[in-house]
Parts: sequence; C-alpha cells; structure tokens
Amino acid sequence: MITNGFTYIAVLIFMASILITLQSVKDWKFFEYVPPIVLLYLGTMILCTVKFWDLEATAPAYSAMKNNILYAMIFLMLLRCDIRQVMKLGPKMLFTFFIASISISIGFILTYAIMHNYLGEGSWKALAALCGSWMGGSGNMVAVQAALNIGEADMGYALVIDSIDYSMWVMFLLWAITRAPQFNKWTKADTTALDEVSRSLEATMIENKKEITFQSMMLLIGSALFVSAITQNLGTYFNGIMPFFDKATWTVIAITVIALVGAMSPLGKVAGSSELSNVFLYTVVALLASRANLAELRDAPIWILSGFMILGFHGIVMVIMAKIFKLDMFTSAVASLANIGGTASAPVLAAAYSGSLVPVAILMALMGYIVGTFGGLITGNIMSIFG
Repeated sequence: MITNGFTYIAVLIFMASILITLQSVKDWKFFEYVPPIVLLYLGTMILCTVKFWDLEATAPAYSAMKNNILYAMIFLMLLRCDIRQVMKLGPKMLFTFFIASISISIGFILTYAIMHNYLGEGSWKALAALCGSWMGGSGNMVAVQAALNIGEADMGYALVIDSIDYSMWVMFLLWAITRAPQFNKWTKADTTALDEVSRSLEATMIENKKEITFQSMMLLIGSALFVSAITQNLGTYFNGIMPFFDKATWTVIAITVIALVGAMSPLGKVAGSSELSNVFLYTVVALLASRANLAELRDAPIWILSGFMILGFHGIVMVIMAKIFKLDMFTSAVASLANIGGTASAPVLAAAYSGSLVPVAILMALMGYIVGTFGGLITGNIMSIFG
C-alpha cells in the first residue's frame, strides 16, 4: 500500500502516460470508442477499490494538487477559445451548436424529472457535472464538480455514463453521417455556405500554426499557475462580498473572464496551450478517480439507462429542429458531438464526412469549453428543484 504522497502522484501520472502512449503507438479501434481518459478513470478507481494507496496518508498530496491544477487547466483550456475565430462559423452553425446545447440541457432536466426517485437524493449534482461534460468536455465536468463540491463516488456514476452512453452515441452518429444525402434531402438543406466557411477556417488555422518551444511552454505554465493562484484569492474575496455564489464558483467565473480576454491577446497565440491543458486534465482526472471506490457504484444500470434517455431526448429535439430550420446532417451531427464529445471526437466525425470540414468541428468543440461549465451549473440548479 502506497503511503507516500509523492509516490501516489507519480503513479497516477505514470498511468496516464502509459495509456496515452498506447493510444499513439497502437492502432487500436478500441481507443476510438473508449478514450484513454475514461480508461484512466476506471483503472484508477480499481486501484482505489483494492486499496493500492492509503486514502488518509495521501490526502494532503491530493488536496495540495487537485484544485490548483484544476484551475490552471481551465485557464489553458479557455485560452484556445478566441471569440473572433468562433464568430467565423457563421450564424447558422452557431445557432445549431446552441440548439444542441439547449436540447442536451432539456434532456437532462426531463430525465431527472422522471428518474430522480430512482437515482437518489442529490443525484442532480453528478448529472450537472455530466451535463458540463456533454456541453463542453471533461475539463468542464471537473470544473462543475469543484463548483458544486461533488463527492468522488457520485462522480463515478457520471463517468460510467460518460463512458458507455457516449461511446454508443459516437457509433450512432458515425453511422448517421453516412446517410447525409437522404437526411439533407428530407430537411431541404443547402450546404454551400458550409463549404465556404470550411475553406476560410482551414486557411486561417494553417496560417496561425506555430511550433511549441521551451519559451512558450514556460510562459504558459507560469501564466496558468499564476492565474490559478490569483483567481482563488479573487474567489474568496468575491464570496465575502457577494455570497450568493460560493468561492469555487466565483473562482471559475474569474478564470473564464481572464482566459477569454487572454485568448484575444498575443498569449492566446502561444503554441502549446492545448497540449498543456491536456496534461493538467489527465492529472486532475486521475486524482479524482483515485478517491472513488467501485464498490459504491451499486446503481450503475439505472444511471446508464438515464444517460440513454438524455441522449434520446436530445436526438429527438435535434431532428425536429433540423426539419424546421432546414439544417444539414453534418452541421446537426457535429454540433451534437462537439457538445457531447468535444475536441476528441468531433473532428473524427467531421473527417468521416469530409476532411476539409475538420476545422469547423474543432471550433464548434472549442465553443463547448466556453458554455459547458455555466451550462452544467444552470442545468443542475434547475434539476435541483425536483430534489
């Protein structure tokens, strides 16, 4: 049993490195449906369940690392979201993205209204975190967890849904995208504007691509850790004068504002923010999972069913809106997966349709990082009405 805090942290990061390396060197289809981050969470939960480390002895290391790294990760994640670039998607694609976001929120609220007696009291918090993930990404999920102070065991249920239901949804959309001509004919959609936007975004991304250097990495790490420190102090300050939000929520708000401003400055163009935010994300996810015991997940089947209900409501709303507003299959499917899958899977779906449309999927997914945390918190507060 591990009792040393540093050894505990080292093991978690080593596990993450092994899984990411396996994905990069092994051409396994398995990783397309079960990404390394989900395997990391489940694998770490198993080690916690068999008491591979002492929870009490390693608690100080966990406490010292989790929030400090989490807030640095949120900053780096949002630093990629230049609003000026996002606006190039055009009104139709932005409209479809927000339809997807709202329909996901509706799916969570309706499902919780039906299933809350079976899921347990206060289960809306774990679903709020999952909603943050399904509107943005894993980073948004851990941000909502921090804001709502959700226990690691409850997060285990959210991760089970995120793993199984999400994988099924990706497979369904990969099949659906092959039926695009028939769907577009049914909705009477016009894809001319989509092709034009794609060409413009692709040219911009090629022009702005820069090499990661030692200087860029140091600047980003230093900036992220500094922002993490000052925003936690700001969170405490604002909570003292405006207590209707707690410290964690004020901290996330402060980071979001600073990062979105930074994204439009020269700092937003520094290479490496994506890679570093992923390093911090895997570290935080491993830390969270290291305090969750699989033996506590007795009600997993009910949660998995709830996840499919959420996706069902979301899909029905998307199809209805596509018919009403004459939306094409690509825009509708990628808007859905940009929310639910984020930057990990939306480009894969786009590439299955047309390689030239990958930049559209990437920018849509980045939009999710902006709305995911607040969307999860708002949806969670509505769900809390049901108990």
